[in-house]
Amino acid sequence: MKITFLGTGTSQGVPMIGCECEVCKSDNPKDKRLRTSILIEHDGRNVVIDTGPDFRQQMLTENVSTLEAVVFTHEHKDHIAGMDDIRAYNYLQQKDMDIYATPRVQEALKRDFFYAFNNSTYPGVPKAVLHTIEHGVPFDLIGLRFIPFEVMHMKLSVTAFRIGDFCYITDANFISEEEKKIIRGSKIIVINALRREKHVSHFTLDEAVDFMKELAPEKGYFVHMSHQIGKHDEVNAELPAFIKLAYDGLTLNTE
Repeated sequence: MKITFLGTGTSQGVPMIGCECEVCKSDNPKDKRLRTSILIEHDGRNVVIDTGPDFRQQMLTENVSTLEAVVFTHEHKDHIAGMDDIRAYNYLQQKDMDIYATPRVQEALKRDFFYAFNNSTYPGVPKAVLHTIEHGVPFDLIGLRFIPFEVMHMKLSVTAFRIGDFCYITDANFISEEEKKIIRGSKIIVINALRREKHVSHFTLDEAVDFMKELAPEKGYFVHMSHQIGKHDEVNAELPAFIKLAYDGLTLNTE
């Protein structure tokens, strides 16, 4: 299984519009962060987790010409706004796109992209087949077993996933002890680390470090980072050896 970080930024991305801070003005490519999403490749087949506003750009950058399915974590715009662009794959593959989401996220998709779900005969609208995710109920996709579980983004339930020894968590500031049982034993854990200052619905950098120390994977990576976290190289130098900031275009290979 190959994982590519398509984006590692928070909802406004980095650089942020109009910002003159040293991170937004950095010439280090690793300080440029599109909205958070990953591509999973296995046996020549591809799945994307979340289609944010940068989805089209991300697919072009990684030259993704086929896409088996889209899996959603939650319905915030920085995670679903690019869904309209699945229509390119409808055309290329001559089939509806398989979409995996919880019932609540499905309702948001039907609201925001109503034209994709109202049996429209207008040519060019995206076409999708919805599959329901239930927390704690595994499902198989491209030869991989996805185990969905719940994390909390303030009061909003967000779906995280364990796939083999890889665990992917975004938009969270609380994870119950029961859900941690699913995470434990993962060799690679990815989790959000928004900034250094306290936030109402995201882990801070220190909170994310503490979480990694508690769960003790072989490798830990942070995503969903704002410009407030600091420059990539400087933050990495502060972190324990087994933890790194992810960056757009980073690839990982797992068993």
